[in-house]
Amino acid sequence: MRVPPGLSPQEFDRALQDCRQAVGDAWVFTSDDDLALYRDAYSPIWGQPDELLASAAIAPGSVEEIQAIVKIANSYRIPLYTISTGKDLGYGGSAPIYSESVMLDLKRMNRILEVNEERAFVVVEPGVSYFDLYRHLREKGSRLWIDCPDPGWGSLIGNAVEHGNGYTPAMFRDHFNAHCGMEIVLANGELLRTGMGAMPNSATWQDYRYNFGPYLDGIFSQSNFGIVTKMGFWLMPEPETFRSIVVSVPHYLDLAPILKLANHLEMSAIVQGETPVMSPVMAPGLKGRWGEEPIKPLDPDHAALLNNPATTHADLEKFAKDHGMPFWTINLNCYGPEGVTTAQMAYAAKKAAEIPGATIAPGPAFNFPLSDDEARKILHKACLGIPSLAIFTGEGVAGERGHLLFSVTLPKTGEAVFAAHKAFGKAFRDMGSTKRGDFFIPFDWISRSLGFATAFPITRDPVKDRKSLDTLHVLTKVAAENGWGEYRAHTAVQDQTMNAYSFNNHILRRFCETIKDAVDPNGILAAGRSGIWPRHLRAQHLQEPKI
Repeated sequence: MRVPPGLSPQEFDRALQDCRQAVGDAWVFTSDDDLALYRDAYSPIWGQPDELLASAAIAPGSVEEIQAIVKIANSYRIPLYTISTGKDLGYGGSAPIYSESVMLDLKRMNRILEVNEERAFVVVEPGVSYFDLYRHLREKGSRLWIDCPDPGWGSLIGNAVEHGNGYTPAMFRDHFNAHCGMEIVLANGELLRTGMGAMPNSATWQDYRYNFGPYLDGIFSQSNFGIVTKMGFWLMPEPETFRSIVVSVPHYLDLAPILKLANHLEMSAIVQGETPVMSPVMAPGLKGRWGEEPIKPLDPDHAALLNNPATTHADLEKFAKDHGMPFWTINLNCYGPEGVTTAQMAYAAKKAAEIPGATIAPGPAFNFPLSDDEARKILHKACLGIPSLAIFTGEGVAGERGHLLFSVTLPKTGEAVFAAHKAFGKAFRDMGSTKRGDFFIPFDWISRSLGFATAFPITRDPVKDRKSLDTLHVLTKVAAENGWGEYRAHTAVQDQTMNAYSFNNHILRRFCETIKDAVDPNGILAAGRSGIWPRHLRAQHLQEPKI
């Protein structure tokens, strides 16, 4: 049996006995088979001496049981690492950051505590997934929508505290921004409620997110200051219609005017929801968010052009012109009453027509409610608040066992994308990579900014996986040098990522460390999460990797 650092096997055995008394024998896991479930399935160091592994796992079923576990952990100085459903694939999965931690698995806390149809909110526990809530709302005949990321099996709470995003209007697709009210078990076992929940018998806990005094909710996202046990979320009332148009432009540099158009329309509330940008010539495997066209075998000449390291954007532009395809397309979407959405799309089309060379075509259109059969036929379900696992059915590379994700934010301008293409393209070339950093497609899940999200393969070949990990470190460095911050980082680069936020001698990290030392003096909660280490581990971490 693995043992947390600083404990003897005898001490750890006594601590686990105390935990069994608190939660029951069935919910304390120590066998190799059980602990295999708490490995990172996409680990780049799988089976290697430095792989991050758990020493045990505990699955409490209530707030009171969490409080008991936290008190035991303080008594023995046991490091805990909390997960909700453990589906953070590509960012570290269900493994701890500090190896030999005890996993605090909140999957049993899976109650939907309240759905308020009139005030359009829900209160859930950490084990509630997007699938769980969607099915519950459908079964109850609710006319409320959820907003979900592509994989629907994740936790609402887990995704929100990781700053996850979806696809519907901005006030819902930023999942942490869509929350209202939190309950947290602190490191000393005390229970905290934020916002109006700090008032006993509050009537507005899920209606008004602030309280009198400092607003604390943000410090419990991507942090290790407490264990979130309940959250309220604002839900979207089902609209009457969804309407969209597709704007296509012929030139590489035309990305600048179509993003300027998208910014104006979304900031003016003419369009809502994600405005996905695609490039049929640079990324032919991506068919927009709706995938109306089946993926066809790539033309050999097109494939050769994409795989040639010497290919330029001008070469791709000529190929697109010769083959009658646009360089970029963008979907402009809106949700609402029939007359309103028709007028909004007419205005959006009028503004798009001002871009030289642009063509406008109708996009997908839906009237609501949808039957279950109709919902099943929707190709990109998340745009309509329907969770799925369709993202895992795409074509992968033979031998891949997973991926590492790199997610950085850019200003929502064409000029920023061109600069990123140049910087990341050079980085990939310098590394001798077959990927093209100058061919990436920006994503706009995040309102008012763009995401550069790319994945590096995990194969269980130590040499290849180490190369993917090295690439992740290099891109993190390049992003920081250009002022592009990662909004979410893989556990392997969280120290490096936090180091990039270095204004005023790393005041952000130092302030977080001050909070950590005050609220968790024994350092038992999620050591190393977001580069925040407890005092006794700080000196040995936060070093830049040797690249």
